[in-house]
Amino acid sequence: MNNSIKSDDVIFNFFKQICDEKDDEKCVELGNSWIKAMENNLKNMQANLDEQNKIKYKDDIENNQNHLNNLKGKTSSEWREYATKCMIEILDNKKEV
Repeated sequence: MNNSIKSDDVIFNFFKQICDEKDDEKCVELGNSWIKAMENNLKNMQANLDEQNKIKYKDDIENNQNHLNNLKGKTSSEWREYATKCMIEILDNKKEV
């Protein structure tokens, strides 16, 4: 049996935590921590790209940063809605595999 933790399972569980959080303030804090983690991931990916790939992936990186910027300032209900959509997308992608 494969006991490795898959990243989509970790992400799914994080979004489930957002959806299940009853305290609105904590829900928003979880959402904001998601933004910070993804921004750090983007920065780390950029730092590891050579100049040619920085140019090649410039639009993708900007699109991802814009997506994260659009998440900033969401209310708890907006975070729960977003997290639910993400969980559904993860489940749909698992069905396709």
